[in-house]
Amino acid sequence: MFVGVVWNCAAELKLVLTAILFLFSLITILQFMSSRFNFIPSNLGTTCVSTPTNIDYVTVSAINATATPPEKDEILENGVIKRAFNPFGSAAYTFILMSAYRGGLNTFAVMGLASKPLHVYGKQSYRCEWVPNDDLQEKASVLGTQILPDWGYGRVYTVLVVNCTFPTPVGDIQGGKLLVHAVTNGGGDAKSNTTDTFIALTETEKDFSNFFSKFNRPPKYDFLYCGSSLYGNLSPQRVREWLAFHVRLFGDKSHFVIHDAGGIHDGVMAVLKPWMDKGYVTLQDIREQERFDGYYHNQFLIVNDCLHRYRLEAKWMFFFDVDEFIFVPKKSTIKSVVDSLSDYTQFTIEQMPMSNKLCLEQDRGKSYRKWGFEKLVYKDIKRGIRRDRKYAVQPRNVIATGVHMSQNTVGKTTHKTEGRIKYFHYHGTIAERREPCRQLVNATAITVDRTPYEVDTTMRDIAGTVKRFELKMIGPTLQRTRQ
Repeated sequence: MFVGVVWNCAAELKLVLTAILFLFSLITILQFMSSRFNFIPSNLGTTCVSTPTNIDYVTVSAINATATPPEKDEILENGVIKRAFNPFGSAAYTFILMSAYRGGLNTFAVMGLASKPLHVYGKQSYRCEWVPNDDLQEKASVLGTQILPDWGYGRVYTVLVVNCTFPTPVGDIQGGKLLVHAVTNGGGDAKSNTTDTFIALTETEKDFSNFFSKFNRPPKYDFLYCGSSLYGNLSPQRVREWLAFHVRLFGDKSHFVIHDAGGIHDGVMAVLKPWMDKGYVTLQDIREQERFDGYYHNQFLIVNDCLHRYRLEAKWMFFFDVDEFIFVPKKSTIKSVVDSLSDYTQFTIEQMPMSNKLCLEQDRGKSYRKWGFEKLVYKDIKRGIRRDRKYAVQPRNVIATGVHMSQNTVGKTTHKTEGRIKYFHYHGTIAERREPCRQLVNATAITVDRTPYEVDTTMRDIAGTVKRFELKMIGPTLQRTRQ
């Protein structure tokens, strides 16, 4: 009976088998066709990420069609086999320009990222050329001075400051361009000496006039804060406390430059906006630098840009982080401190490390109403440890800078500032969106994880003054700020 059924369905079975054979034949043929005719992404079976729809297959085909065939191994007359090496592609950009600024009548600073291997192992050089807009004026050229302020911390890219100082003044109200010629000098390929030329700065009549005006008048600000790259899920409340504290400390003639590397979400922006509206804060979006693999969100690049962007507008420039609070004794002011250090181009600041989780037992049930620096009162007193220091500079005498200090200054540096100025460091609290008090202590001294702590209420004692200052300056707009 089964045979009879199959025999009766023979025609339909032949049709099905024919269709299956045709389908498999078509699939086999498609596998040998050029990738430009593929209907299915080749990596569909190996990835869970959506394939971009804007892949330029035409460009790929053009490159393949015009590519030079690779050199082959060669047998020399003496029987030695000479092996061939064929380079393809490009490992990294020669230079990634962020900014360039005129620093004087004959000097400029160019900030950017450069290929780390070319600078660590090669002989990369940069020649600066000034090209005036007036054809009757002569061009000027000078070898640029290279400064690597990140001290070897770079990854694929390292931070580079090129100082272009010409022997005589260049430029005037006619304007002109600063060109930089980046030369590999055989770095990366001893048979190749590649030169990449780019326009670092275009200066108009208005640009030169603005520079000349700033150059010859007193700085606009007494104090300017240059912040490092801010990233991650930052706490709006901690940023609120930090900003109110330091606006009060530095005073009316102060300004804060904040750099957003992904950390300024809506909650933090709400905290910054009232101070931006009052002219105390400038926010810069630097997220684009995340494309380039440098050290720690390219923070060395960012602070050097800030240094040169504002160097003519501030008497003193401070470099520290948003989980660090500058403090001067009660009988002093920040102005009296820097005045006492005015003979120095740079001074560094001693660190007071604070616990980021120990709070007083007496704050139980009400710690959530207190500010971070008000309730975190336990200071790390372990001795014999080298602590990081932060610093301040008179920017007109600084050529390049770092995160913890500058090694490229004109003038003296002092580290002997104990008793005059210090900073309290609440490590990691800026990146936590929760109540920091995780252990309540009923003691003036305690040892936790082999680290001794003792109570220091220096910052707690001035919390009320800072809160009243914020209320006076911007009103109650931030009273409901969340962790």
